Amino acid sequence: MRPTDARADRRRGALRTALRDRDAACSDRVHRPASATMSPAVTVGIVACAAYLIGSLPFAYTIVRAVTGEDITDHGTGNIGAMNVRRTTGSWAWFIVAMSADILKGFVPVLLAGTAVQALGGADALIIPARQAAIAGTVLGHNYSLWMAIKKHRFTRTGKGLATGGGALLAYDWRYAVTVVIVGLIFIAVTKYMMAGQVAGALTLPVVALVLRSPDWPFALAMGLVVYAAHHKRFIGMLQGREPKFYIADRMGPRG
Repeated sequence: MRPTDARADRRRGALRTALRDRDAACSDRVHRPASATMSPAVTVGIVACAAYLIGSLPFAYTIVRAVTGEDITDHGTGNIGAMNVRRTTGSWAWFIVAMSADILKGFVPVLLAGTAVQALGGADALIIPARQAAIAGTVLGHNYSLWMAIKKHRFTRTGKGLATGGGALLAYDWRYAVTVVIVGLIFIAVTKYMMAGQVAGALTLPVVALVLRSPDWPFALAMGLVVYAAHHKRFIGMLQGREPKFYIADRMGPRG
């Protein structure tokens, strides 16, 4: 073989190798899993939406319907919360069941948020934002339940997010949850108003974040305000003397 032929063969071989490498790279881009190229916003958004759907599960509504055959939204405050289960059924046992279910539907999405981020191919830096999105999603899901909107054919506020938010905080950082519960119980014991304890507990969140010197304080402030907004109407009613003390019985106090 002449030297010129050998050089030509080498050039053709190099060209074929380059073409194979190019085709392999193109194929990798085409067949790469969607999670590998998913944007951070989409990843966090998926976690938030999943948490919202879980938070929307109306355990209290289901319990009251199964136990009494009645619609919990026709009784007490009209909310699908654990305390309204007590008002509707008159049972502390069913209150505990409903409370536990609501706590779990807040706890589980936040606990699994990091795993979800990894499964979606997200970076570790997204885990904290995803967990915060899960907190927001599950609380908003309880407060504005999609499943209840489908059932009632209207979208309206369905709860206040206390137990669900407590469960979410427990999974996120137990110090928030414990402090909120302690502050809430102290205010209830001193004032005899459950509403006072609920609002005080919610507004404690940003204070706890500041005491802990946590960068979470803007998020804690936002979540505290979300929970307060759900209580605002009845809190003002309490200040005006329209809220009963220890509101635990049906038809004892206002709706909302």
